[in-house]
Amino acid sequence: MKWRKMADHVQGLAQLEILCKQLYETTDTAVRHQAEKALVEFTNSPDCLSKCQLLLERGSSSYSQLLAATCLSKLVSRTSNPLPLEQRIDIRNYVLNYLATRPKLAAFVTQALIQLYARITKLGWFDCQKDDYVFRNVIADVTRFLQDSVEHCIIGVTILSQLTNEINQADTTHPLTKHRKIASSFRDSSLFDIFTLSCNLLKQASGKNLNLNDESQHGLLMQLLKLSYNCLNYDFIGTSTDESSDDLCTVQIPTSWRSAFLDSSTLQLFFNLYHSIPPSLSPLVLSCLVQIASVRRSLFNNAERAKFLSHLVDGVKRILANPQCLPDPNNYHEFCRLLARLKSNYQLGELVKVENYPEVIRLIANFTVTSLQHWEFAPNSVHYLLSLWQRLAASVPYVKATEPHLLETYTPEVTKAYITSRLESVHVILRDGLEDPLDDAGLVQQQLDQLSTIGRCEYEKTCALLVQLFDQAAQTYQELLQSTNSSAADITVQEGRLTWLVYIIGAVIGGRVSFASTDEQDAMDGELVCRVLQLMNLTDSRLAQAGNERLELAMLSFFEQFRKIYIGDQVQKSSKLYRRLSEVLGLNDETMVLSVFIGKIITNLKYWGQCEPITSKTLQLLNDLSLGYSSVRKLVKLSAVQFMLNNHTSEHFSFLGVNNQSNLSDMRCRTTFYTALGRLLMVDLGEDEDQFEQFMLPLTAAFEAVAQMLSTNTFNEQEAKRTLVGLVRDLRGIAFAFNVKTSFMMLFDWIYPAYMPILQRAIELWYHDPACTTPVLKLMAELVHNRSQRLQFDVSSPNGILLFRETSKMITTYGNRILTLGEVPKDQVYGVKLKGVSVCFAMLKAVLSGNYVNFGVFRLYGDDALDNALQTFIKLLLSIPHSDLLDYPKLSQSFYSLLEVLTQDHMNFIASLEPHVVMYILSSISEGLTALDTMVCTGCCSSLDHIVTYLFKQLSRSTKKRPTPMATDDRFLHIMQQHPEMIQQMLSTVLNIIIFEDCRNQWSMSRPLLGLILLNEKYFADLRNSIVNSQPPEKQQAMHLCFENLMEGIERNLLTKNRDRFTQNLSVFRREVNDSMKNSTYGVNSNDMMS
Repeated sequence: MKWRKMADHVQGLAQLEILCKQLYETTDTAVRHQAEKALVEFTNSPDCLSKCQLLLERGSSSYSQLLAATCLSKLVSRTSNPLPLEQRIDIRNYVLNYLATRPKLAAFVTQALIQLYARITKLGWFDCQKDDYVFRNVIADVTRFLQDSVEHCIIGVTILSQLTNEINQADTTHPLTKHRKIASSFRDSSLFDIFTLSCNLLKQASGKNLNLNDESQHGLLMQLLKLSYNCLNYDFIGTSTDESSDDLCTVQIPTSWRSAFLDSSTLQLFFNLYHSIPPSLSPLVLSCLVQIASVRRSLFNNAERAKFLSHLVDGVKRILANPQCLPDPNNYHEFCRLLARLKSNYQLGELVKVENYPEVIRLIANFTVTSLQHWEFAPNSVHYLLSLWQRLAASVPYVKATEPHLLETYTPEVTKAYITSRLESVHVILRDGLEDPLDDAGLVQQQLDQLSTIGRCEYEKTCALLVQLFDQAAQTYQELLQSTNSSAADITVQEGRLTWLVYIIGAVIGGRVSFASTDEQDAMDGELVCRVLQLMNLTDSRLAQAGNERLELAMLSFFEQFRKIYIGDQVQKSSKLYRRLSEVLGLNDETMVLSVFIGKIITNLKYWGQCEPITSKTLQLLNDLSLGYSSVRKLVKLSAVQFMLNNHTSEHFSFLGVNNQSNLSDMRCRTTFYTALGRLLMVDLGEDEDQFEQFMLPLTAAFEAVAQMLSTNTFNEQEAKRTLVGLVRDLRGIAFAFNVKTSFMMLFDWIYPAYMPILQRAIELWYHDPACTTPVLKLMAELVHNRSQRLQFDVSSPNGILLFRETSKMITTYGNRILTLGEVPKDQVYGVKLKGVSVCFAMLKAVLSGNYVNFGVFRLYGDDALDNALQTFIKLLLSIPHSDLLDYPKLSQSFYSLLEVLTQDHMNFIASLEPHVVMYILSSISEGLTALDTMVCTGCCSSLDHIVTYLFKQLSRSTKKRPTPMATDDRFLHIMQQHPEMIQQMLSTVLNIIIFEDCRNQWSMSRPLLGLILLNEKYFADLRNSIVNSQPPEKQQAMHLCFENLMEGIERNLLTKNRDRFTQNLSVFRREVNDSMKNSTYGVNSNDMMS
């Protein structure tokens, strides 16, 4: 019998090995898929643990060892049915022995086994056996590896490195609070010892003459540096900094580590290593130095910080004096980051006091200038150098030290190097066909923002340079244009140089700070603005023949900065800039300057209508101008603006044309255009219906054309769609701008009832084409939105009810038809279906909460409009899987805000739903409570509060033996009583968030909690006892008292006064529980129970 079992095992192993080979080696996806399926079944099988051990013992291939290690990782990580403590200790010991006896495993197997060890250690950090924390002896576990061969040493160091990393990473399967408790305990008990160990081993290594050509010694040094980096990169206080916010980083080293940083040998160790090891490893050394340079300021007193900074600056000076490793791009990048940290963590006043400051700032300036001149090398690293100079320049007005900062000498050199190198790059890029940095708008914008501050330091020199370069480029450009035999390439080079100059001029003007700028500087701004406007006149006069898209985009960027600084309600009109504009260009005041803006906008829309980037940026500029209170009133007086208001047709503005767009989504910019026109029109519109009718003529004509097309059987569908989509986008812009009652009512009377049927017909015809339906639905959602109380109908007007009927009809038409599409592929489901559904939800929410319809009349008069809309909502909702509700942010926001309105005002409808629908809604609320989006989470709390309050009222009524309530109410109560686990689960979720997590919306969470407790008093008592019992014995009394105080003075009702008292009690409760838990190192078992 025993032999047969053994044979089965061996056969099973052979089978598993074949599957592993198929999974990792085959190129046939079907075979791989089958193997994957079989191995998933293996992972879930009850004898997985023993088979994994057999695989490790007897498996003949590395792949089977890898499978065993990953399966064991899954087993020890699972939250339901976890492995018993003894088993986990056995696995841990087995893995350590296995690694010790087999130091030459395949690298990926060693990695997977170390990962397994780290996972067991992390998850068992608080597990005790006979008062001993069994998984905490990490350094003891590793010591035997460190005393053996180099291979063993590498494994030992990698174990510590991987463990530090594992404990620092939050995982999604366990609560964040549990992760933070383990991370904090590891930080306090082990991390400093591990860091000290890694530094000592590095000292030993640097003391010996390492043979770094020997692969294993090279590998050991690399692992040691990674370990040091992981220790320094640890999330010490649980702020888990976002990787992208690199510059704002402060390393929150604990006070207990002071000794390591006060002793300059730690800093010296890394600088010495940098100079003694090959360039392939030095980026890791520099990464460690970046972290050390970012140690929080408060770790030192002033004298200590000055000493530390002095050693740091000396080290930087040494690297700059011996730059042989810097040509390596990774080294160069990390070194630039190190330079940036000099200013992000220390003040200019401290830097200038360092002994070698004059020499170091000269070296850094030379390094920066050289780097900028080699613009093609490591372009992503330039950001750090510019951020250093930006911060230095910004600090100049505040520096109190008597020592000279010398920035007036070096900053202009940096500015000059940036500007000249960008200009020189133009012809190289064209000649060699390289990628043009101007095409990366984000990068250019970031660098210009930095330059705007750097260039304002010693602004006279910046301006003189820009004027000189601009005049040269503009003169050459003009000569080339006038010459008959100039080549197109030469013209393109000059246009490229002018593009950079216009961008840079816009940036330095945008860098003006009102309190620090003088009249002379404003006059210099005037010099620069005059030149750009003169260039604009020249390029605009040539647009009929040719234009340069990049140069036009630079002009728009310049106009945007100019508008921000010199146009608007806060600007002094006596500015010297206007005096200069008046002398050179005859522009005497803001109105005349605005007419230049509008002239440019009209020119762009006329000549660049086919170029989407220019059109959208131009319209954004128009939109921004239409927002200012004083500027919009000045604009309306301009004849060019009156021209736009009277001639907004495709013959004047080609982007309004119907037949020239490549696809329907390109028409988005029309909404922006009409929003701006709507604001301009409203300034003088008042109640003048004739003026409104006049303005709407082109749109009336378009509507009539669509109506004409739709009335015949044979019409050009593409043309009808284009005309309609353009039209509804235009109308949405106008509707958005009209936010006062008089003008909005004119628009409403214009569109209803005459043109509403056309919109309904479009939805019927083209429901399957989202490019057509989404704009129509969005227009409807805008029309029913009671923005600024603009939808106030007269007492005798039925328009509110009629508008709701139209809304209901559109939602029902769209909803019923979109559901006929059946299964939509996952990658298209949002565009084809969910986006439209999301707009319908938003529309229904707007109309239900608009306060202009009395919804009681529908049932009273037997009108089914309300019922149809709500039933369609339910049908649409049930067709969406729960996961999609939370995966698509716009859908989740529109759904949860609609649900909030429904539970507040239409609870009778919710109560009448079928049990499976009620359960669907409740589980969506339950999932939403833990959503990352605070808006969704708050909406769920509010909806839950309405439901719980309704239930509580129904229960109170039924116990008072009032006349029998409606059958639906009984039914809802019945569903809840049949499924008490739903409400109980939400009670535990809310309590869990309040006690154990960083609860960002405590007030919202407190509102449904009281009702949940009152509906489930017995369950709450059990929950409370389990939380109390999970505390260490000495804390149980305090925790019990916290719960007593929570319910003190709380009555069994949901009156506002009682709720408010509960909310206050809850704040105190949360504070006390947190204080109690901060001082304890218990395992959060209760948390596991709730998760």
